[in-house]
Amino acid sequence: MTRQLFSSFAMKGMHLKNRVVMAPMCQYAVTERDGKPNEWHYIHYLSRAIGGTGLIIMEMTDIDPDGRITEYDLGLWSDEQIPAFARIIEGIHAYHGKVGIQIAHAGRKTEFVTTPIAPSALKYPGSPYRMPRALTTEEIQGIIQQFADAVGRAVKAGVDTIELHGAHGYLIHQFQSPLTNKREDQYGQDLSRFGVEVIQAVKREMPADMPLIFRISAVEYADGGYDIDHAIQLSTAYKAAGVDVFHVSTGGEGPVGTRQPGNYPGYQVTFAHQIREVVNVPVIAVGLLEDPMRAESIIQSGEADFVAIGRALLRDPYWAAHAAITLGQEQLPIPKPYQAAY
Repeated sequence: MTRQLFSSFAMKGMHLKNRVVMAPMCQYAVTERDGKPNEWHYIHYLSRAIGGTGLIIMEMTDIDPDGRITEYDLGLWSDEQIPAFARIIEGIHAYHGKVGIQIAHAGRKTEFVTTPIAPSALKYPGSPYRMPRALTTEEIQGIIQQFADAVGRAVKAGVDTIELHGAHGYLIHQFQSPLTNKREDQYGQDLSRFGVEVIQAVKREMPADMPLIFRISAVEYADGGYDIDHAIQLSTAYKAAGVDVFHVSTGGEGPVGTRQPGNYPGYQVTFAHQIREVVNVPVIAVGLLEDPMRAESIIQSGEADFVAIGRALLRDPYWAAHAAITLGQEQLPIPKPYQAAY
């Protein structure tokens, strides 16, 4: 008996052995502040591949040194960083996992840059954030090229997919939100324009059969924030520009206002389902989905095509293997050296 969570799926030219996705989670573990993954990252990601995870999305990796949240984040702004990523990707492939990298720029949410950049000069509330300066129209073209260059490096490193980070209040999200984008040029008149141009630029760096994932915040929780209808409009434009899969989260644009996040298992799944139904693309659901039965039901019911596991995979690198046992999956994703234990 094959459970739906452990059924295969073809995401364009990328064939996944199951529907379990490791959500990208910052490790803040770069020791030399050079953006290069190190031994911690190597062991961290390979452990999840050995544990049976179908798709591992490496943490937020930045296109510019000043685009990091902290100085301990990963980066792909230089060709010198490629070999360290390639080593990890080769290791994941050796254990039959697929791997992507989440490409991003923190914008006004950097915690260490003296003068961050943003669509508009609006500070993210609280410490340690600083007042950003608004990008000029000309500078925006350079940022778009940096996204393309970083994706080109990720492709050279051997990734199977790319995820663009358009959620949680980082730079692409800042452009697509009426709360943080007060521009009067074309990038303010059309809130999807920056995201669309980034998508088009990175697609030119990707093989034709490589899927592009876009992580989106489906709703904002700050007072006056956008709702699912705006996210659907954005997703429609992003799909037309070249997005193949949406990874649906919520919030991150500022302190929570009157509207509160659910914070119960599956509270974000309804937003993923709505985007899936209207935009007609595969979606990844995320958010407290660590119960294997709940994860299975999401795939079985067609609410989402993949389930992303975050903190549960930090606690248990073998979450996928243990979920398969819980669900009574006949063929377990257990590596041969460990089979005696099962």
